[in-house]
Amino acid sequence: MSEEIQFDRNFEAKPGIAEEIAPGVRRILCDNPSPFTFKGTNTYIVGKGSVAIIDPGPADSRHIDAILSALGNETVAQILVSHTHRDHSPAAAAIKQATGAKTFAEGPHRPARDLHLGETPPLDSGGDDNFTPDHELADGEVIEGKGYAIETVYTPGHTANHVAFALRGTDILFSADHVMGWATSIVAPPDGSMGDYMASLHKLEKRPESMYLPGHGGVVRNAKKLVGQYIEHREARETAILRKLSRGESDIPGIVQAIYIGLDPRLTKAAALTTFAHLETLVERDLVSTDGALTLDGRYRLTA
Repeated sequence: MSEEIQFDRNFEAKPGIAEEIAPGVRRILCDNPSPFTFKGTNTYIVGKGSVAIIDPGPADSRHIDAILSALGNETVAQILVSHTHRDHSPAAAAIKQATGAKTFAEGPHRPARDLHLGETPPLDSGGDDNFTPDHELADGEVIEGKGYAIETVYTPGHTANHVAFALRGTDILFSADHVMGWATSIVAPPDGSMGDYMASLHKLEKRPESMYLPGHGGVVRNAKKLVGQYIEHREARETAILRKLSRGESDIPGIVQAIYIGLDPRLTKAAALTTFAHLETLVERDLVSTDGALTLDGRYRLTA
């Protein structure tokens, strides 16, 4: 039986305040709370004097002003973007204009793969199609600055272009939305892919870092244990879907109702898309069948 994730929702950071949470690392919380962002998006400033900014956040003038105010007379060497959801990347343009720094990310927003989903319900934290990085990062690429070096760790799944950033010489990984301590990550097609997400979790499980600084919520101090619990949680969700289908054919709303007990109604769309992501992998493995192409309004059954 999988171990239940012990979420930590004790996060008392105040929006707009630059707080040093590790040597050479400051966090500024954006005041954009929601069911998807928890208390808001975390922006990180790495280094002193000449710095890197990780995830500048949404196009929120108050947050942008807070970042620029925290910098004072410091220069910005790089603007790093973990992925292109609207709560992480849009402020990059304003920060770039104000500082002259170049932007770094894996690439522009794109679907994880071709799917015939039709019109998918948009999520509040959906894709930022306006962002294109000045420099496209490769897996393992190191970005160097004055007194810091940051390794790119390609972690697709939440989005196709999601990356984490490892701070060389420390035990710190900026995990963005791939692993967080307050809730599990949403994997919603067409942006997300459950197969990619699970592969990325196993990739992080093999890395040495045990302290994660996530895109939302507080510091994760026992990260390797949490990654293992994330993997078990997703495997348990898959088992629950198969158990539901063992009682007969079902559509996605029926599966969501059966396996997401006590779900916040505001997360119903996200739960449906995440369930679809699980079904996609189950169909690929010939454990579940449907008639024709995979669709959000299709009906699913165990493969005979």
